[in-house]
Amino acid sequence: MRDLAQIQQTEYDVIIIGGGINGAGVARDAALRGLKTILVEQNDFASGSSSWSSRLIHGGLRYLEHFEFPLVRESLKEREILLRIAPHLVAPLQLTIPVYRDCAKRNSKADRSRPYWQIWAGMMLYDLLSFDKTLPVHRMLPQAKFKQLFRTLEAENLVGGSQYYDAQVALAERLCLENIISAQNAGAIALNYLEVMELPLENSRITGVVCQDKLTGQRIVLRGSPDAVIINTAGPWIDQVCQRGSKAGNQFTIGNANKNGGTKGSHLVVDKFPGAPATTLYVEAKSDGRPFFIIPWLGKYLIGTTDLSYQGDLKQIKADNHEIDYLLQEVNSVIPTANLKRDDVRFTYSGVRPLPNSEGKKPGSITRKHIIFDHHQEGVDNLFSLIGGKLTTYRHVGEEMVDQILRRMKRSPRSCQTAFLPLPGCILPQDKRIQQTINEYGSSLSIETIYYLFSVYGAIALEVLALTKENPTLGECISPDLLDIKAQIVYAVTKESAHTLVDILRRRSTLAINGHYGLNLLPVVTKTLQQYCGWNLQECDRACADYRFYMEYNCIPDYQLCQQLRKFD
Repeated sequence: MRDLAQIQQTEYDVIIIGGGINGAGVARDAALRGLKTILVEQNDFASGSSSWSSRLIHGGLRYLEHFEFPLVRESLKEREILLRIAPHLVAPLQLTIPVYRDCAKRNSKADRSRPYWQIWAGMMLYDLLSFDKTLPVHRMLPQAKFKQLFRTLEAENLVGGSQYYDAQVALAERLCLENIISAQNAGAIALNYLEVMELPLENSRITGVVCQDKLTGQRIVLRGSPDAVIINTAGPWIDQVCQRGSKAGNQFTIGNANKNGGTKGSHLVVDKFPGAPATTLYVEAKSDGRPFFIIPWLGKYLIGTTDLSYQGDLKQIKADNHEIDYLLQEVNSVIPTANLKRDDVRFTYSGVRPLPNSEGKKPGSITRKHIIFDHHQEGVDNLFSLIGGKLTTYRHVGEEMVDQILRRMKRSPRSCQTAFLPLPGCILPQDKRIQQTINEYGSSLSIETIYYLFSVYGAIALEVLALTKENPTLGECISPDLLDIKAQIVYAVTKESAHTLVDILRRRSTLAINGHYGLNLLPVVTKTLQQYCGWNLQECDRACADYRFYMEYNCIPDYQLCQQLRKFD
């Protein structure tokens, strides 16, 4: 339960605004170092940029072109840490780069590919910067070998290719959630659907944070300790947070609220298609030379991303028809047998990267390095804003931010634990608890379901499965063609702060990307919520309407709207 009265009576050392991966990382580190911490998020945890990425944990090979060697090294180091502390969520991923002869002058608007020697040099440097890695080193593939391994790829002007390893976090939302859970286990409070309305300022300090509970409409004030620090990790919304400053009852903007210069990135999800590779392809678009990925993901393929300047509504961001056609065309160009069409799209998602404002620069050339901005230079002594940042480096961002907090509070340094302390679900495939669980639940659940739950929750699967002991019907599959069980719905609401159907189907699970955008699953999901979570019929009807609205304005392509929505009305 959300005891807002008790929350208002407490004084906090750190108040974090924004519950994406970076805010979650700061909250975890701060709580583990003994700071009284609270995190608030205006929507759901990981509902913004954290769930809009390509779901890669990577060093950023193309950053080498911009000589961002420190960023690449930082990212590669963090990749190793995440492989160690979250092996149930972060797994090695092989990537393949086809290399084509430069034919830009004849056929395209930009260089199709870097020269073979340049790719080789980049691979050597990438291996050098990841000198402490546990993943295999790269290998170069000459033309004949590449054609033998990848027979379905476009062969014209192909000169060879390269293969190397990075990592993938298939369930990026759950990586964020496990950092939230870890922070809570260390004493932090984390609340979603609590929107910051006002940042009162007295004598150059923010004295508290005025919030509104979007679930009840109630307003509360979060009180800071005498040396409290406010952290703005709102991603694309950081400027909006700064516009909530107030003094003597008058609203004002804290400093120059034009620090964010995000770009829109869209992704498509399709089923396996003719010629689909077993490895991730990292290719450059034939039409404009822009790099994009074709990634095996949860039994499907994730294609993306675009990179467009964006100034629109952050609440309703959608892949438009032009972006969809662009990505389909480019896949068909590199894999002619794919023959993907609009009807092959099963899901789309789109979001804004929280990048530094860089007017005049091309979107792809804007740095991905994060900036911790100290608002002391703008007259506010206890506010830091995170500008930029990426999924891979969130843990290091948290460490840097908490170091800054302790210095600002003039408290003695305390060692960071997040580089070696496993996340709550951490478990290895050979862990004996998995076989013990199969022995215990094998008579009521299929082995495939049990393995699936461990692949989603890691060790936390034991808590989900425990619900089926109390109520055996919760062990039933949500749909005959899925391994997800009803216990996951109940666990999401009772233990994981899920309040809406979008929370449950889009972020606590992957139900939204299966079948028809999750619309076909709404009857069984709402029935389970009524039976086990106390939702009434009116609440379920309203939640279904909200879910359809979200899918319509964020995920379902315009040309599929009538077909999908009418089918399940």
